[in-house]
Amino acid sequence: MKELPLADVYRLIEPGPVVLLSTRSGGGRANVMTMSWHMMVEVAPPRIACIVSSGDLSFFTLRKTKECVIAIPAVELAEKVVKVGNCSGRDTDKFATTWLTPLRAERVSAPLIAECFANLECRVVDTRLVNRYNLFVLEVLKAWIDPAQPKPKTIHHIGNGGFIVDGEVIHFESRVP
Repeated sequence: MKELPLADVYRLIEPGPVVLLSTRSGGGRANVMTMSWHMMVEVAPPRIACIVSSGDLSFFTLRKTKECVIAIPAVELAEKVVKVGNCSGRDTDKFATTWLTPLRAERVSAPLIAECFANLECRVVDTRLVNRYNLFVLEVLKAWIDPAQPKPKTIHHIGNGGFIVDGEVIHFESRVP
């Protein structure tokens, strides 16, 4: 074994696919950010915990409006996803500069993203860990899937500009539904 710097541990415990989190401010302006620090915390109702940096515009909007959309992009959107993550919504209209298409959601004011294979309309249901860890707990209110993208491959951030693409699916007997 060789020692690994503690700053690289997050690369080993990658939580899931890179997603896009969209919000809409009280003034009506839509924004989107790239996010890879999230996890399922409950199945029914579906709840997701996510960390949003307090330096991000999305943090302030999410804290104020208590709603968002988590949009899940396939690998074909990787370049746009990285571009979204490399600029700030404070001075950039990310939807316009990345050619992503905002769609009207049904249960929240934040937009769905047309190019993503799945969109989850969410409401913040727990903020007890926001001040300490920037961790929001979201409840999924409505879920959308694009049938035109039947077998999407997701991207997973492994640090230092590196990503892994989902690979082959393997199946084993499971006694858990």
